[in-house]
Amino acid sequence: MTRPVILVVLDGLNHAVGHHAMGHLSALVEAGRGYTTHLDCELPAMSRPLYECLLTGDRPVDSGVVHNDIVRRSHGISLFDLARGQGLATAAAAYHWVSELYVKAPFERTRDRFLDDPAAAIQAGIFYWQDHYPDDHLFSDAEALRQRHAPDFLLVHSMNIDDTGHRHGGDSPQYRNAARHADIALADYLPGWLADGCQVMITADHGMNADRSHSGLLEEERRVPLWLFGDAFADPAGRVIRQTHLCGTLASVLGLSHDKPWHPELLAASSSAGVASTANATCNEEAGS
Repeated sequence: MTRPVILVVLDGLNHAVGHHAMGHLSALVEAGRGYTTHLDCELPAMSRPLYECLLTGDRPVDSGVVHNDIVRRSHGISLFDLARGQGLATAAAAYHWVSELYVKAPFERTRDRFLDDPAAAIQAGIFYWQDHYPDDHLFSDAEALRQRHAPDFLLVHSMNIDDTGHRHGGDSPQYRNAARHADIALADYLPGWLADGCQVMITADHGMNADRSHSGLLEEERRVPLWLFGDAFADPAGRVIRQTHLCGTLASVLGLSHDKPWHPELLAASSSAGVASTANATCNEEAGS
C-alpha cells in the first residue's frame, strides 16, 4: 500500500534560522517523532532552478533552468511524472513557477490558478503568483487539496520567508519572524498529516543573505534545513545529503520504479527492504559514496 508523501518547500529559509526559529518542528524532533539535518543546495542558489532540482533530481547546469527568467516546461522527468505514470495521484499548492515547469507555460492567472486534470502530471492544483500570498492561506489550500483529492504525492510550496528576506535581509527580525510564522502555520496541519500516515519531508530550495538576495556560495545562501517525519524515514545524522537525491528518495518512499539518484540510508530498514528493487543499483552506489 502506498503511503502518501508530502513535500513542503519553505522558499528561502536558510539553515541557521530554520535551526532556531521553527519551534513546532523542533518540538516534534525532541519528542522523537522526526529527524532533522541540513544540506547544501545546488548552484545557482535560485528558486526556479532549484524547484527543478528538487522535483527532478537534475542540477541546474544539467536541466538548463539556470535562472529564474527561463519560462518553459521542464525537460526532465519529475516526481509528478513518475507518480502519475505509475498510477498514483498528484497535487500541488504552490507558486505559479511550479505550474509553468510541470503543467503549462506561460502561466495565465484565470486559466491556470485552479487545476483539475486527471491527465496532467499535476492532477490537482492551486497556484498563486503574489510572493506575499499568506502562508496560512497556502497551507489551507494544500489541506483542501488533500481532503478533496487524496493525493499520493502533494507538494506544498510557501513563499513568505523568501519574500520577507528580499525585503529586509536574511539577518533581520522580519525574516526570522517569517520563519516562525511558517512554523505556526505548519503546526495547524502537520499533526493531522502524520496521524493520517503521511510521510513528510520539509526543506528549502535555497537560503538568504544579509544583502537581501541569494544565488552564490555564501553558507547562508546555500545551506538549508531538512526535516523528515513519518515511519518511512531513518535518522540522517552523520550523513552527507545531496539536494539532487531528494527526488529519488521520495520516489522510493512512494514505491515508484525509477532511475533517480537517492539516499537509501534515509529510509527505515523496513521501508528500504520494500523499495530496494524499485531503484537502479547504480544510484544506490552513488548515494552512498
